[in-house]
Amino acid sequence: MAEVDDAPVIVCSAPGSFARSVLAERHPALIEQVRDAFPWSPERHRALDALLRSSTEGVIEPLGPHAHDRERWDAWGAEYFGRSWFDVPFLWSESYFYRLLLEAVGYFGPGPWQGIDPFAPFKRAELRGSLVDDELAALDVLARRPVAERAAAYLQGSLWGNRADLSFTVGSRTADGGTDAGSAGSTEARSGEDPPPLVADDSEVLWSLLPTGGSPGAARTVHVIADNSGRELIPDLVLIDHLLESGRADDVVLHVKPYPYYVSDATMADVVDCARRLAQASGEAREAGRRLWAAMGDGRLAVRAHGFFCAPFPYAEMPDELRRQFDGAALTIVKGDLNYRRLVGDRLWSPTTSFAGLTAHFPGPVAALRTLKSDVIVGLEPRTVARLEDAAGDGTGRAWRTSGAHGLVQVRT
Repeated sequence: MAEVDDAPVIVCSAPGSFARSVLAERHPALIEQVRDAFPWSPERHRALDALLRSSTEGVIEPLGPHAHDRERWDAWGAEYFGRSWFDVPFLWSESYFYRLLLEAVGYFGPGPWQGIDPFAPFKRAELRGSLVDDELAALDVLARRPVAERAAAYLQGSLWGNRADLSFTVGSRTADGGTDAGSAGSTEARSGEDPPPLVADDSEVLWSLLPTGGSPGAARTVHVIADNSGRELIPDLVLIDHLLESGRADDVVLHVKPYPYYVSDATMADVVDCARRLAQASGEAREAGRRLWAAMGDGRLAVRAHGFFCAPFPYAEMPDELRRQFDGAALTIVKGDLNYRRLVGDRLWSPTTSFAGLTAHFPGPVAALRTLKSDVIVGLEPRTVARLEDAAGDGTGRAWRTSGAHGLVQVRT
């Protein structure tokens, strides 16, 4: 395994890098979209203007004196305040940007905007979209397939649903105000078409950890660390329903963000919205939604929201009380790109670096389901890397890492 010192922490200063494009292009576009999403007061517009100037031209500054978590962020950012946003770790700068965006719109402070999710209009538009209707209807087709084939499709659906990431398509809104996120990839596995090939596929190992029917002894608990809401969270919930219905899990714990984060990251409100969207559909989707609703009611499906999920740190630094939750689980499924970066460390690893080695810190077996939308990637075979780099066609051999066109299932037992 490569030593940590051999893999530099990702920052945003490199011209032409993916990280730089997020700070220089995606974040300003997001500020403008949030600005247009609500009839903010003049005070909120001034705060958004200030965030735009700071994040593109200024330096990182502490939270205001009345922020409820000022002391925490002062400790977390002590070495970064006064520096350019582009010169500090990418994971930290992204996290702090979203914390300041919530501050700008008054999410935490007293007043009428307290608790208003600034990303809710985007999430709701996606849930109302016709693509969701098509994907839910595809569940009726899957219901006629053999059990093993359905299981594989649910897993693929959860993985490729990760393409439906509103932050990944900021700036590319459709004419009706929705988003084209994931329009080319999240339905294949649920509609019977062949999904794109995976750069790593430990699906058989994953299922071996969760045999149907279970085994005598203690209840098997599966944890799922969610990523995006909407068109990703719905297939995640369908997969969870399968785990419970098939007996692969006795109970499931779904971990979400305690407050809005990274545009489309799932919160408890999003879980309720998605479960309701399923339950109000027809056919197999409705039955899954009703089962999930009942599972939350009787405790077989628990939803938790720990503050660490909005912290700017890798999972190697998770607090002990969160670590204890995962200890003893049959499996923890980690969804999406941001969670992958936090799981293995947000560094420019060689793509052949051992996934098992970098995730040894995580308590219990862990599986990553992810479409590739950032530079971080490990655990690949050398021949796979060579093929991807040769086919990239961007002059650098790196476009495959961030295009969202490739996916993976990686498991450490």
